[in-house]
Amino acid sequence: MQNNNLKISFIGGGNMAAALIGGLADKLTAGANIHVVDINLEALARLQQQFGITTSGEIDAALANSDVIVLAVKPQQMKGVVTQLLPHIGKQLILSIAAGIRAADLSRWMGGHDAIVRTMPNTPALIGKGVTGMVATEGVSAQQREIADAILRAVGETVWLADESQIDSVTAVSGSGPAYVFYFLEAMQQAAQELGLTAEQGNALAVSTFVGAAQLAAQSSDPVSVLRERVTSKGGTTYAALCTMEQFDVKGAIIKAMKAAASRGRELGEEFGKD
Repeated sequence: MQNNNLKISFIGGGNMAAALIGGLADKLTAGANIHVVDINLEALARLQQQFGITTSGEIDAALANSDVIVLAVKPQQMKGVVTQLLPHIGKQLILSIAAGIRAADLSRWMGGHDAIVRTMPNTPALIGKGVTGMVATEGVSAQQREIADAILRAVGETVWLADESQIDSVTAVSGSGPAYVFYFLEAMQQAAQELGLTAEQGNALAVSTFVGAAQLAAQSSDPVSVLRERVTSKGGTTYAALCTMEQFDVKGAIIKAMKAAASRGRELGEEFGKD
């Protein structure tokens, strides 16, 4: 999909916004059709130089001409930002990438605007390998849904959801998920050093193993439980490692942690969605 006339505005020019802009500029639409609002003027200057976009240090009338407005600010900033946006909102598609903030609250703050797609991308989007959970309100047209999908596909895969409540689950699985991977990698790297390898060797072995195993899981038609079993000979080295993990209920701890992340997502919605 390519539409050189599609006008997209970003409120917030941080890392995720920059990743999206990098995937969109002169691909989905011309760089000149992308407008970014942020108080960080240095960040705006970098984006403008790199992608040929237009910028502003404050919300202004330029947003009224946008087809899509991407809300890329922190949850605690959202209500104030949306209040400033209100005079410039017409029929635009509103695309939110903020954790916790519910579409109903965004709609209420925008005077009942109902063309909203709520999304939860993750940080591998920075290298075009992200995955984003997405859900649309009833006011989103088929064309707007296609546009929203194209915007997030610029930085990876998309998964559409039937119910907004599932966004908190997506947050727990993929939104926060990279941190779990990095946490496990940290443990593997530390263990490698305690087993006598250098930091560089441990890093290379751990990261390459994760990348290779993930690609194998992605390309195999077998469930990951079967792939795990194929590596695990009873009485062998892998068996010893997994038995220890079972002893300390590592799987149970991971599941509890992810449920805590989902619960916190719901709490954020309650906390920042108040009037």
